[in-house]
Amino acid sequence: MISRHLLHAAFAIAAFVAMVPVTSFADSPLAAQGKPQTGLPVITLKVGGQSVRADIANTNATREIGLMFRQKMAKQEGMLFVFPELSYHAMWMRNTLIPLSVAYADESGVILSIHEMQALSEVAHQSAGPARYALEMNANWFAGNKVKAGDTIKGLEKAPKPR
Repeated sequence: MISRHLLHAAFAIAAFVAMVPVTSFADSPLAAQGKPQTGLPVITLKVGGQSVRADIANTNATREIGLMFRQKMAKQEGMLFVFPELSYHAMWMRNTLIPLSVAYADESGVILSIHEMQALSEVAHQSAGPARYALEMNANWFAGNKVKAGDTIKGLEKAPKPR
């Protein structure tokens, strides 16, 4: 007899698999061209007393590509990922040419964890708790500005909803 917990787990896995999009990054015209994303919406956030200008990735397609193929980024620029579900999320650096730091934040903007990520690495960096947002900045930006887990990213209420 299958336990109730196993049955619930099986249904949860089946529901997750059903939500996976049938298109992938490999199907994206940008991926085929090896070009960075342009023309994304922009938001100004406050992090550790610093103003940050961040491109917004709030769709499956923009989240999949992220900062891939970008060759440089200004000191106070980054990318804000807005996830449709509050969950444990992970980032990797496939096709990302510049080293980055990522801060995962909950729905209130409280930073859960910060990770340093090496360019072109496929090592996954997972949030320390259920996150709604991830803010990617140049490598060591958070440490250099004395931003740590428990601090708050301000201005997230102005971010567009995930799609």
